[in-house]
Amino acid sequence: MLLVIGTFRLAPENLPRARPVMARMITASRAEDGSEEYSYSEDVLDPGLIHVKELWRDQATLDRHLEASHLRDWRSAWADLGIGERNLRVYSVGDPKPT
Repeated sequence: MLLVIGTFRLAPENLPRARPVMARMITASRAEDGSEEYSYSEDVLDPGLIHVKELWRDQATLDRHLEASHLRDWRSAWADLGIGERNLRVYSVGDPKPT
């Protein structure tokens, strides 16, 4: 399993325009084979900071995701939405266990 976790930032005033674009990205990514979890969330204390959490079955499924057309569409929207300060990391993790 691969865990992708991190953040990106956009101007808080762009959030209303960004939400439907982010929703399309999330929906398409969740539908991909090998996508175990995919979510964005707004930071409660830092407007415009978006937290990213993705869980992929393996490197092959993450690699396919990185080539997906919806990812290209998402990236093409970044400039218009003012998305920047991306800080994402990939971690290899074992199977999830309840705590």
